[in-house]
Amino acid sequence: MDVGGLAISLAFSVGACVGGGWWCLKRLGEARFLLDTPTSKLRSAAQGYVELYGVLHEQPEVQIIAPLTGTPCLWWRFKIEEYSESGKKRSWRVVESGSSEGWLRFADGTGECLINPAGAEVRPATRQVWRGSLRHPRMQEASAGVLGWLLSGSSEYRYTEERLHAGEPLYAIGDFRTAGGAQAFDLGVAQGAVVREWKADFAGLLQRFDSNADGRLDEAEWARMRESARSEAQRRQREQGDAPLRNQLQQPREAQPFILSSHGEDVLARGFYWQAVGGGLLCLLGALATTWLVSNVLLPGLAL
Repeated sequence: MDVGGLAISLAFSVGACVGGGWWCLKRLGEARFLLDTPTSKLRSAAQGYVELYGVLHEQPEVQIIAPLTGTPCLWWRFKIEEYSESGKKRSWRVVESGSSEGWLRFADGTGECLINPAGAEVRPATRQVWRGSLRHPRMQEASAGVLGWLLSGSSEYRYTEERLHAGEPLYAIGDFRTAGGAQAFDLGVAQGAVVREWKADFAGLLQRFDSNADGRLDEAEWARMRESARSEAQRRQREQGDAPLRNQLQQPREAQPFILSSHGEDVLARGFYWQAVGGGLLCLLGALATTWLVSNVLLPGLAL
């Protein structure tokens, strides 16, 4: 019995079983999240996990350029791969990749929302793939003639660039929050927050409210401090009420899908179901392979 070979085979088969099962359950759960979450309008969306449909818009005074093509856009992601060949082994190796971090401006006819794409699974409609002889394709476009021949090497590169553009539809599901404006206000909670803030600087608290300078706050001084905290909480609420509403969508704190896509939920859910089927098949094959290795190789070898 080749112990080393058997150990490697078992590791692969068990890994395929566990990994395939995990991927299957993950994609099934995400598909159910998408289909079970009702679509909301920005004007009436509840705070928390929501699903939105709308259109992307340009942000004033913000210009984003895709790095490989130089195309103006709202969001980009790129990947540069180098072709390598060693004997009979041929593969593409990622040598550079990245994505933009700028926020997206989104509207659905009832309001606007800024989307932080950090941590999102972004699925844009625009995707370009091409090849060239230089690591950066824009260098290749800039070079010409003899200079281009000198700069080009023997390596082959494959470029992939994905983009979101203004005017494109967007499906978004994530954590929705609204800041500013005259929102629901609990004076008691706000007053308690001000008191805790002031207590953090106890020396300053004594300087403001210890009228008899005895180094502590008596009952009358505590009452005066709480009344001042109440007035301060009301003042802050008035200032907040004058600020415009700012809707934001970002990655949820819980393990919920955060997806930005040019395609709707039906297309996404269908793709997730097919991926779940693939994960389930991989899990089944891994389980069968593990069973065969244990019953036909490991156990007979131990019996000897």
